[in-house]
Amino acid sequence: MAAALACGPGAMISHLSAAVLWELLSSSRATVELTIPTGSRVRRPGLIVHRARRLHPEDRTLVDGIPVTALARTLADVAETVPRRLERAVEEAERRGLFDLHAIERFRGRVRGRHSLGALDAVIAESGTPVLTRSELERRFLALCRDFDVPPPAMNAMVEGFEVDAVWLEQRLVAEIDGHAFHKTRGQFERDRVRDAALQVAAFRVVRVTDRRLTGRSADVAATLAALLESGSPEGWQRGRMHRS
Repeated sequence: MAAALACGPGAMISHLSAAVLWELLSSSRATVELTIPTGSRVRRPGLIVHRARRLHPEDRTLVDGIPVTALARTLADVAETVPRRLERAVEEAERRGLFDLHAIERFRGRVRGRHSLGALDAVIAESGTPVLTRSELERRFLALCRDFDVPPPAMNAMVEGFEVDAVWLEQRLVAEIDGHAFHKTRGQFERDRVRDAALQVAAFRVVRVTDRRLTGRSADVAATLAALLESGSPEGWQRGRMHRS
């Protein structure tokens, strides 16, 4: 925060320092990297200052109240300055549920010709994770329900004031389909967890289905859904009471 304040309005932590702030990478380097708008005059010991001709509002966010480059720009900057650590940064972004392919595509549209995006594309392609649109994921989810005789849910329904991907109201079961292309920012990641907790307080069970399990472990997903629906039915409740007694 001190480094950002020292560089004036518009300054934000970037490059490797931003990856550290996002908790994607670690670094023992004492210097702090920042990006500032072109035209700003900043020279401070202990700072590496990058200047950008164009800074879109979507390139900027806050992490723990500190201005920092958004994740898409951070990954592109890492690809440019420390490419050997890019794969680790992408893996960690995916593991933490922060990766957002759509944000990277929007960033690409704003900075055409940036060579570092080629390296980023290569790392994403090597991950082997299928990239599906939300509608494709939903169609696959409904196809899974049909193929394995799982009762069809209501899709994109409102439950307790939240929009959910799929819900079986009678059994009070919510399914969220987490796709590679729809991994979100840290703020959205946290909001999803708040929503899950609120639904659980309202006696809804929440199960998350990743696109990888949906495509590669469909039988396991179907078995889990069937078991949860069975335990959530009135007959399942009655059997549970008899078993406990």
